[in-house]
Amino acid sequence: MADSWTVDAAAAGARLDKFLADAGRLGSRGRSTEAIKKGKVFVNDREAESVDGGKPLAVGDRVRVWMDRPGSAKRRPSPRRIDGLAILYEDDDVIAINKPAGILTVPLPSREDDSVQDQVEQHLRSHKRRRPFVVHRIDRDTSGVVLFAKHAAAHAILKQQFLRQEPERLYLAVVYGRPTPPAGTWRDMLTWDQHALIQKETDKRDPHGKEAVSDYRVVEQYKDTALIEVKLTTGKRNQIRIQARLRGHTLVGEQRYVYGPEELRPIDFPRQALHAARLGVRHPSTGEPLRLDAPVPADFKKLMKELRAGH
Repeated sequence: MADSWTVDAAAAGARLDKFLADAGRLGSRGRSTEAIKKGKVFVNDREAESVDGGKPLAVGDRVRVWMDRPGSAKRRPSPRRIDGLAILYEDDDVIAINKPAGILTVPLPSREDDSVQDQVEQHLRSHKRRRPFVVHRIDRDTSGVVLFAKHAAAHAILKQQFLRQEPERLYLAVVYGRPTPPAGTWRDMLTWDQHALIQKETDKRDPHGKEAVSDYRVVEQYKDTALIEVKLTTGKRNQIRIQARLRGHTLVGEQRYVYGPEELRPIDFPRQALHAARLGVRHPSTGEPLRLDAPVPADFKKLMKELRAGH
């Protein structure tokens, strides 16, 4: 069950943690801080983070506390890693993994390489569960959130959300050049070349063409490169990589979408600089918002640090 309150004029300006600590709500600062820390508090349908506890509320803000949220009070205490892979979230319906670059999300037909799905399957077998259903996958050399359903019903509900383009899919990428304007929308018609295994630009007359839509913004501008944030509306294979390339902003480390004019000074980075930082869905059992955030990996942090320093 979730309790909710709408902030009125008398409470406006109060910190979130103090607002929740009121006797008519959670009753103590300790309980309110713990609820925020465990992901049980939402402000205007956005999951509050620890830093939000000290932020003032405004008139009309809707504060909701979901004390029995799956994955918080009932989250599995162990293991928090699967054979070296970090578990971002797990309950009886879903499991989310922070996938490192260099490993497949799902196995290839040859099954020669290990994959996240293989490791999750072994983990579920230890809990007498069946094979996981992949919901959200990313490329081998992209890091970040991948999501699996633990049963067919959860998988069907989540897949429908993706078909309706409801989930929040936020990526970080380092690209060459200076994207102009610093924020906007990319719209392209793409077609998948099954022979070359790449996306190609096409036009609306192509019966195989499909629209690709992304919103982007520049987060940091370096000398010859930029850190950008990209939110996907559609979810085509390699979408960010091809859309950035079409505008002359190839991803640092990109090996596939590199045709066209020569780039600026090449940067030595062993993979495409792309990280799936956030996936937001509605929980398949409760319908409540579930936001999955993957920390930026060490190689990506090192790249940004070097670019800031002008190296």
